[in-house]
Amino acid sequence: MLVSNSYYQRSVIVNSANGFTGRVYSWYSGITQYLSLKESNRYLAEENARLLNFQKSSFIKTDNKVFVKNDTLYRQQYEYVTAKVINNSTNQINNYLTINKGSKLGIKKGMAVVCSQGIVGIVNEVSENFATVISMLHPKMKISAKIKKNDYVGTIVWEGGSAERGSLKDIPTHVKIKAGDTVITSGYSLMFPEGAMIGTIKDFRVNKGNDFYIVDVDFSTDFNNVSWVYVVQNMMKDELDNLEGAAKNE
Repeated sequence: MLVSNSYYQRSVIVNSANGFTGRVYSWYSGITQYLSLKESNRYLAEENARLLNFQKSSFIKTDNKVFVKNDTLYRQQYEYVTAKVINNSTNQINNYLTINKGSKLGIKKGMAVVCSQGIVGIVNEVSENFATVISMLHPKMKISAKIKKNDYVGTIVWEGGSAERGSLKDIPTHVKIKAGDTVITSGYSLMFPEGAMIGTIKDFRVNKGNDFYIVDVDFSTDFNNVSWVYVVQNMMKDELDNLEGAAKNE
């Protein structure tokens, strides 16, 4: 009766109800947007993988004397599969990630793992639906790398400490380098395609007693914030392994 007969009381009750309803809707909208964002991230990761499968660096030129309009001149060498990171460590001596894809979808031990920021690691163990990945933050990880501007090849390693930084080895002191130079994969490892981002040179100094630099590299990948990754399959790796194995046995 009070609400029905009093304009002021009615307006107070209605405005309060609207405020409560608005807060509920706002909360509901936030939850909906969060769930939608997770789905959008999954979709974007899968779309990025599809685009990576078609980029030029995923193909190898098989005959430079022939031009064919439909690009049969090129054979696809690398294939990308999206995966969600479901576990990750960065503060251990030996760091690993776990992803939600396994042998059922063609994931195999030794495959490279990258993300939109740069390299992540290498597949270690595989079950039907999951796989563990040796992170770049692991002392056993040694990846062939090169300085982008001059193609000088070295090895990128992690020597413990900060999850943000690694070391580039085997760069001779006569090479011109400077802070800010980009470091990428060389393509020599057979796992990572050439040109995958590793990071940028933070600092460097001469290693006393030899003719090589000690080079500090800031990783481009934020290992504390890796959600979606791409597992990279080199579809010619077995052929290359067999060929190089036969050469070593001669």
